[in-house]
Amino acid sequence: MREAYSVFAPYKDEPKVSIFGSARTKPDDPLYAQARDLAAALAERGWMTVTGAGPGIMQAGMEGAGRERSIGVSIRLPFESGANSIIAGDEKHVAMKYFFTRKLMLVKESQAFVCLPGGFGTLDETFELLTLIQTGKSLPVPVVLLDAPGDPYWEQVDQFVREQLIERGLVSPGDTGLYQITDSCEQACALIEEFYVNYRSLRFVGDLMVLRVRQGPTDEQLVLLNEHFGHLCATGAIERIEPTRVERRDDDHLELDRVALDFTKHGYGDVIAMINEINTWR
Repeated sequence: MREAYSVFAPYKDEPKVSIFGSARTKPDDPLYAQARDLAAALAERGWMTVTGAGPGIMQAGMEGAGRERSIGVSIRLPFESGANSIIAGDEKHVAMKYFFTRKLMLVKESQAFVCLPGGFGTLDETFELLTLIQTGKSLPVPVVLLDAPGDPYWEQVDQFVREQLIERGLVSPGDTGLYQITDSCEQACALIEEFYVNYRSLRFVGDLMVLRVRQGPTDEQLVLLNEHFGHLCATGAIERIEPTRVERRDDDHLELDRVALDFTKHGYGDVIAMINEINTWR
């Protein structure tokens, strides 16, 4: 873990996207091209790609991003030979013994996630990510489930969520807002970038959820925000605020506008919907 943290440290201010997907995907598979093209497009926009450093989708992502814009976190397994040829030997690669420490490093610094079809490991990573956001253990971020055109993999996963999990009351209807599905690299890039058009970041100060934004709301926009998302308040309403004492102490994005609420501590799918509305403010 110490080594992994040191690998990421020089890049703490770089925006990062983690790409999950199968190690078994072959270079001639359309999904390989999707991962490669997506990472290349995001690299052009200034994003670094973080993957598990193995073959398949992981290698495709690094191929698209290029060695300079890739960070690899591989797992030591008896049947895998190590990191792929793109990141092997690079200072931005680290090998982990345990899956749980590897998953921590794949999640902890990324501001966006793209999941392509995969097996048990990919589904494990995807659903753990959604669980972390659903329960507030991870901050809201864009999670894009990327298919190849004509491939219904994530559509069928979404169908299972809606017909089994929601119908049985095992997750809330709003939890489908934790992710978005597309088969377009261009749209995947847009979904990621649009999430940060106005919204910048979120921080808790005690029970207060503080959302930092580039452009604060007009009076009318604040009224609409409360009409649409006032149910997320345990007490009071969503309000404009100045930087809190804790944020001033930490010199934490003091230049940004803020709205805040006494959060109910559940309904993170609706928090993402609120961020989407905040991103319409002009």
